[in-house]
Amino acid sequence: MSVIFHDLSDSDVLPDALFKRTETDLSFFSERVAPIIDAVKNEGDAALIRFARSFDAVAPETFALRAEESEFEQAFARIDPEVIAAIRFAAGNIRAFHEAQKPEEMWLKEMQPGAFAGDRHVPIDAVACYVPRGKGSFPSVLLMTTIPAIVAGVPRPIVITPPGPDGKVDDATLVAARIVGIGEIYKCGGAQGVAAVAFGTETVPKCLKIVGPGSPWVVAAKRQLTHLIDPGVPAGPSESIILADDNANGALAALDLIIESEHGPDSSAWLVTSSRRVAEQAINVLPALWGRLDEQRADFSRRVLCGEHGGIVLTRDFATAIAFVNRYAPEHLEILADEPMAVMAKIRNAGEILLGDHTPVTLGNFVLGPNAVLPTNGAAKTAGPLSVFDYMKRISIGYVTAAGYDNLAVKAKRFAEYEGFTGHALAVSELRKKFLQGETDV
Repeated sequence: MSVIFHDLSDSDVLPDALFKRTETDLSFFSERVAPIIDAVKNEGDAALIRFARSFDAVAPETFALRAEESEFEQAFARIDPEVIAAIRFAAGNIRAFHEAQKPEEMWLKEMQPGAFAGDRHVPIDAVACYVPRGKGSFPSVLLMTTIPAIVAGVPRPIVITPPGPDGKVDDATLVAARIVGIGEIYKCGGAQGVAAVAFGTETVPKCLKIVGPGSPWVVAAKRQLTHLIDPGVPAGPSESIILADDNANGALAALDLIIESEHGPDSSAWLVTSSRRVAEQAINVLPALWGRLDEQRADFSRRVLCGEHGGIVLTRDFATAIAFVNRYAPEHLEILADEPMAVMAKIRNAGEILLGDHTPVTLGNFVLGPNAVLPTNGAAKTAGPLSVFDYMKRISIGYVTAAGYDNLAVKAKRFAEYEGFTGHALAVSELRKKFLQGETDV
């Protein structure tokens, strides 16, 4: 297999095919998740257990949908202390970032003398945090999804995640949950997990929102259930762009191109550069880098970089490379350039921007602090990373004093009359003053 190389150096046209992702057309998945959703709606726990056996290959005869206390204790006993220390380190940075991000509980501003308006931020009652498992184990996703929920003050944050063949949750995920203070973990993933928290079952609680990345199956299920549960930041299969200028090290660009391409064959990963030297260096070094990976991850990376959704794009100039990025709106953008801050100023669309040679996507994914659950499939054109705001709702506040009322009332009455709302107008007419003085006659 050879790395796909798109030489656009003699063209100012960016082919539409380069901007497609695996989740662009979900028709295949949408048709197949519908019966799964119906089964969970009608059968509850029984359907979840059946799907755990058929989809997740759960073998034990007895299978508890909720992780038990003993499972948390056993996980701590099995996990390497250095992994636990890394989880604690990451949790501290992620918590500090989201605490700094958290808005004031309430603000009020005097809009006119005696008239005040503002917002109050209130946490959502119950949020499900989705932690995928199909292509690996992701305690980092648990940290990224649950910590902002805790910082926001969500009364009931829960985790849903696919079980392993042993019917258990990944050990590091259990450890991460305990470290951040999450006690409810339910063993259901995929479309059936989304349906479980949308409808609620005998064991799994109904939630108002679901957050976290997932496969096209998860994305398709979220879309079908938006009338029942808020699907949160649109986070599907991983994607990245390494944007490299003429002075970048092509081998370093290839090293970082590996990062998101190893997530799975449904990922997207591109090196975009205006330098033929950088492109050729990257192409030459990639086979050796694949040789340093375990075979499954090397296979995933090769399939992405040698397929339809990844590879190397050589543009006619750096301005065109930047245009490619803004049109693509990648989940992760890494800028390898002499002046990355200057380049960043020209980027409008990206889930996250990582600047310079010492900020690989790896750091952002795990320990830097900003949230690594990011919009995919071009959603970065209108959406941003998962944040503490995603776990809160704003309630507008208004308060008008007696002294401030008259000035607003006369203007509001004119609006109401013009728009034909006689009831609106009546509510701010002289009749209101009569009633405020204790009269009752209309």
